[in-house]
Amino acid sequence: MTSPFDPVHFRRGPSMANRFMLAPLTNHQSNVDGTLSEEELHWLTLRADGGFGMVMTCASHVQEVGNAFPGQLGCWGDQHVEGLRRIADAMHERGALAYVQLHHGGRRADPELMGQTPVAPSDDAKTGARALSTQEVEEVIEAFISAAQRCETAGFDGIEIHGAHDYLLCEFLSPQLNRRDDRFGGSREARFQIFRDILDGIRTRCGDQFQIAVRISPERFSLVTSDIVWVYEQLIATGQVDLIDLSLWDVFKEALDPEFEGRSLADLFLPLERGDTRVAVAGKLYDGAAVQRALDLGADIVALGRAGIVNHDFPLLMERDSAVSMRPLPIARDVLLNEGLSEVFIDYMDTWDGFVAP
Repeated sequence: MTSPFDPVHFRRGPSMANRFMLAPLTNHQSNVDGTLSEEELHWLTLRADGGFGMVMTCASHVQEVGNAFPGQLGCWGDQHVEGLRRIADAMHERGALAYVQLHHGGRRADPELMGQTPVAPSDDAKTGARALSTQEVEEVIEAFISAAQRCETAGFDGIEIHGAHDYLLCEFLSPQLNRRDDRFGGSREARFQIFRDILDGIRTRCGDQFQIAVRISPERFSLVTSDIVWVYEQLIATGQVDLIDLSLWDVFKEALDPEFEGRSLADLFLPLERGDTRVAVAGKLYDGAAVQRALDLGADIVALGRAGIVNHDFPLLMERDSAVSMRPLPIARDVLLNEGLSEVFIDYMDTWDGFVAP
């Protein structure tokens, strides 16, 4: 039986000390220009102190036009490297792997923050986003590659390409949202092409020990679940990806797609052959029993979101008590402050129903 405290070895680069990963979490704490704030550094550092084997930043936008949230961490310019280096150094001092999640908001980018219309694979009536030209898609690809280089320069062990949650790269995978007639649209192979080009570029221009993760969603967001199973297999087949991060919302839930009726989302992916590509799962892992169950199903890594927010030291707590549960909701503001959340982060969490105590 795999223990949550067994190390994780990757195809490239350093190993994780245990199976706990801090999921990439929107928190609104960075400076207006995307540079690192002390609040953001404190939040991440406390999770490394709390025993997480890998600490991943929030979604960090690779282009100014990809900004989706106020206070979003940036990696689109060299001015961000100094702050990114502080994060990487702090994680390494505490024995954690350090990752940046690379992101572009796509049709979900905020026009008020950007001062312009959002962009998407195709024109989108719902959000008013306009279609990217072929040249602009190529510029997006270059932005992801350049951002990865900045993260490597800053000392990070790897990056995660955010291909989930209805952001730009996820939108390219959707036959409903991607109606392009160039090489980036049409068949599912063409809709996946942007991922191939980004992966090829990062592998060419970053070191051979630099790790790459990719986050994908298996359903919702106008996606076809069978397409995402195929994407998962393609990511493994490239040999370029060290970690696939499955954002399942609930690791143990049944698939929504009638094609997979009666099967859990985890069961669609975890039994598939993956060689030495590692797989993380995220979704309602709130206690020790759920963590162990996810590992028993075949996951290599558990990505904790809410549990990591409300208990910065969840891994250390579970090491002492395998039956540990995260703090029950709602949670008082002063407790969240002690857990390393700033006031602005707590205000954001207060938009989640029942999270912050009145």
